[in-house]
Amino acid sequence: MEIKVLKSFVAVATHRSFSKAAKELNTVQPAISRHITSLEHELGVSLFFRTSREVVISAAGQHLLKDAIRLIEQTEQAKQSAIRASSGCIGTLTIGYLGGATLSFLPRLVRQYIAENPNIDVDLVEMTASEQIEALDKREIDISFSRPLPNLLVDDYTSVTIYTDKLVAVLPVTHELAQHSTIQIKQLQQDPFILFEREQAVGLFDSIITQCDLSGFSPNIKKQPNNMQTVLTQVSSGLGVSIAPHAIRDLRSEGCVFVNLESVDVEMPLVMTHHSHTLSPTASIFVAVVQSEIKAIQQNMA
Repeated sequence: MEIKVLKSFVAVATHRSFSKAAKELNTVQPAISRHITSLEHELGVSLFFRTSREVVISAAGQHLLKDAIRLIEQTEQAKQSAIRASSGCIGTLTIGYLGGATLSFLPRLVRQYIAENPNIDVDLVEMTASEQIEALDKREIDISFSRPLPNLLVDDYTSVTIYTDKLVAVLPVTHELAQHSTIQIKQLQQDPFILFEREQAVGLFDSIITQCDLSGFSPNIKKQPNNMQTVLTQVSSGLGVSIAPHAIRDLRSEGCVFVNLESVDVEMPLVMTHHSHTLSPTASIFVAVVQSEIKAIQQNMA
């Protein structure tokens, strides 16, 4: 049952005339007649009674008319939806992110994106770095915001550095070094450490351990919360100290101070990663929004 045949049927039923139906559809009357005949053969019923003076729709035709109009409308809606989706006007966008690393810019950019694209359903999912790798591979997220993700195939993914952060000491305000502007990392060797779980950001975690090793000690890790906010809460409660990217300050950090680390020149980039060749239109639009703001983000993080 082709849509063009249903359109011919609806036109004849509406005008009660084959000639007027042909004129409306910009075709010839024999074509309309063929469509109606083929439809009647397909259904095994008569849709019209034809006389020399008029065309009368049958009972079967009356019942078909409502469904035919609905099908034509749904087909047109589906066509328009596909066109709009291909241009990014409608659809979905799922973003995986590290909470503390993106708080300074991601909410603002998402608000801007939604304001400009109100018919796109945006979902934000906080994930560890390893979870984001898996989610990208399974196409459960469109875009990732994370520390550099290992084991990604270069040809399959595109990564753009959003900003580069530095490592700082995170101390409770009552700590004896809290009033210092800069300390050496080895000054923390006697303190219990609170570090996020390694799976949160493998490269970042390993960099912190390496810096401690270079300073002549292995950190005494007492607690490993599964998110950065809990790290801050435990540090502010006096349970230990931490080392983290400076961006963690954007989380709720009452009771904590952030102290620069002398001779620690590790740069910790925050990267946006997405599929290189199969990026959806909705994701392409968001990527463009982010790229237009990278310079401002970097200035704000400086």
